[in-house]
Amino acid sequence: MELKITTLIENMPGKDNPLCYEHGFSLFIEFAGKKIIFDTGQTASYIKNAERLSIPLKKADILIVSHGHYDHSGGVMKTLGLLENKIKMYVGNEFFALKYKKMENATYRFNGINFTENDLKNNYVQLYKISDDMTFVSDKIILFKNFVPSNDFEKRNPKFMVKKGNDMLPDSFADEIVLGLITTKGLVVIAGCSHVGIVNILTNITARINVPVYAVLGGTHLVEADTNRIDKTIAAFRKMNIKYIAVSHCTGEAGIAAIRQNMKDQFILNNTGNVFSI
Repeated sequence: MELKITTLIENMPGKDNPLCYEHGFSLFIEFAGKKIIFDTGQTASYIKNAERLSIPLKKADILIVSHGHYDHSGGVMKTLGLLENKIKMYVGNEFFALKYKKMENATYRFNGINFTENDLKNNYVQLYKISDDMTFVSDKIILFKNFVPSNDFEKRNPKFMVKKGNDMLPDSFADEIVLGLITTKGLVVIAGCSHVGIVNILTNITARINVPVYAVLGGTHLVEADTNRIDKTIAAFRKMNIKYIAVSHCTGEAGIAAIRQNMKDQFILNNTGNVFSI
């Protein structure tokens, strides 16, 4: 087996299994001699799922947190506490910004991480704050960042904000990073939430690397998308000739239903406990 990706936690329960689920996202990736934790869910519940699935979290080499929201970073500190060896942790350079969500009553709810950079200064983690468009973790493992807008239909949610000084500013999600795995089948792209737009992400990636996209796993942030955006997203998937679309987390019921209906052979419901392998 060249690649194995286990979804440790996600919004949806797996069919007929006893695993915990929550509004959050976490994957365990075994690839190219590395064991990678991608996001850590909202709580530490994903650790319980890993135990039930006999996933060796303690032996992880790499921890990637896709962006600084609570539902992707909530289990970080408990993860570090169970490791056997020092881990390399990758985040976007702007990861530690104070993130909020604007509520209907004009108040702001803190939406960010539950730890500081100072909390990570221990013997269990070597922190990398990346800023480049592409960062090669190894010759087959790449982190992508800095996604330049490429279309007019993927709008960022204006409710998401970043606090700078006394000001609340729209969150551009400059911290968002996406994982690419170069397999013999092509590029496997793994996104946490795709706040900057999944089509935008894929368009930027394919412009930077001459490897066809074989599969896309993770959140596509179609949960609040209208029919036009969903239709154009599906059209883009088809144009890129992507073999598998394994949707999760923030895709939303309408997005999941449309992708399932229009991409029957390529569609995978990537719920809690699902395993994707090559």
